[in-house]
Amino acid sequence: MPATTFTPRALLLDMDGTLVNSDAVVERCWLRWAEENGLDPDEVLRVAHGRQGHATMAVLLPDRPVEVNLAENERMLAEEKADTEGVVPVPGAPAFLAALAGLPHALVTSADAPLARIRMAAADLPLPPVLVTAESVGASKPDPEGFLKGAAALGFAPADCLAFEDSAAGIAAALAAGMPVIGIGPRAAAHRPTAHAATLESVTVTAGPTTFAVTLA
Repeated sequence: MPATTFTPRALLLDMDGTLVNSDAVVERCWLRWAEENGLDPDEVLRVAHGRQGHATMAVLLPDRPVEVNLAENERMLAEEKADTEGVVPVPGAPAFLAALAGLPHALVTSADAPLARIRMAAADLPLPPVLVTAESVGASKPDPEGFLKGAAALGFAPADCLAFEDSAAGIAAALAAGMPVIGIGPRAAAHRPTAHAATLESVTVTAGPTTFAVTLA
């Protein structure tokens, strides 16, 4: 298969599942929550990836008051911040982020800022210079607000950006923001990203004067 090359001016990067493998923590927390609420664990995990916690709860328990979801979301965030066992970089993430040093890029994550810092540190990955976290937006992915804010913070039009995502909600958010998206990992393949890479190991970044080349082997 021939290589696919994009020439963006900035990159917008999801965290969980894209740079950091935090599936072990996510699954532990959400399986406990599923059991507490009498829900099918497989259905909970299908919905949970990529969204803010309270947004996941709203999808799964649509008749429950918002304030209950927000309160349980705070409890779950505390659990997630205290649990870093099994948090590791996605294959290729260290070299990929090293290649982005000095290039415009931002983290666009459904985690809040403290959790983002904890997980990136646990995976021994450098934080991008711009963070768009749960506190930055009024609507969770799949709403495009986070990606639009990331592009604006870097000073580029959405069409000049390239997103990296792993989840259905994240891929939908990036596409709705008007930017191409590279799906990373097995979870992404089914959700029609613009292009797909099994891991970040197959992604090469080459700097240019005004754009840079991102090539998928």
